[in-house]
Amino acid sequence: MLLHNQELLRIGTRGKSLHNITNEVEAIVARSRVQTGLCTVFVMHSSASLIIQENADPDVLTDLETFFTKLVPEYGLNYRHTAEGSDDMPAHIRAALTKTSENIPIARGRLVLGIWQGIYVWEHRDRGRTREIMVHISGN
Repeated sequence: MLLHNQELLRIGTRGKSLHNITNEVEAIVARSRVQTGLCTVFVMHSSASLIIQENADPDVLTDLETFFTKLVPEYGLNYRHTAEGSDDMPAHIRAALTKTSENIPIARGRLVLGIWQGIYVWEHRDRGRTREIMVHISGN
């Protein structure tokens, strides 16, 4: 029998940074009672993204943020979309260069992630916001 479960996860961000949501997603998987299947995680915003990244050394996350700040600067490129602030268009570009969803297998009722992998919401705006993430689980 195929099981389905969806839950909306609300995450408060602190401005430009990465927020580990692995535990929250794992809890949703556990509640679903799916033993073998697929978990889709989708961020419902165009100025934030999702990544699966190393969760052991925080320098990895800092280096990613530094790289993206240099790759997509907030000033000097004369963005036309500035109605929501100078950080908004760069946030949209950063989200376009990363992902809005991740698919993670489920085996024996748990997410199949590498030993050093975690699921992160990447806030690309300067100020913190409440981000909504839809977690959809299907399987047996």
